[in-house]
Amino acid sequence: MDIRPLAQADRSQWDALWRGYLEFYETTLPPETYDATFAALLLEKDMCGLVADDGGRLLGLAHIVFHAHCWRPEGVTYLQDLFTMPDARGRGVGRALIEAVYALADARGRPSVYWTTQHFNTDARQLYDRVGQWTPFIKYVRPT
Repeated sequence: MDIRPLAQADRSQWDALWRGYLEFYETTLPPETYDATFAALLLEKDMCGLVADDGGRLLGLAHIVFHAHCWRPEGVTYLQDLFTMPDARGRGVGRALIEAVYALADARGRPSVYWTTQHFNTDARQLYDRVGQWTPFIKYVRPT
């Protein structure tokens, strides 16, 4: 398995991975959001994507957002989306993607990495408890 940057040729497999991720969180997005997100990830400026490639089959994805932060002049790295195909879970794909995000954050001079998940995502949280540090922060969002 190779962890590498997302490429234009990955579009159809990326669509399937991201759809699986969104379905897990009971979310749907219009096709134009898929198009805009994929294009932004390829630019590798403020956002980028990594994929876990197993001989041409994508097993997982990570979407990363680099942004400014008032407490850290160098900025921070947000692991916005992480997903592994159900049949590839338990094979180290998620861990490899997170470690690649850590390496990318270090290389970009933004070593502070954070992510969120929902409380019911117990399988992923078992991994997150091993590779990250849980914080007591509670997330709020603007009502729609």
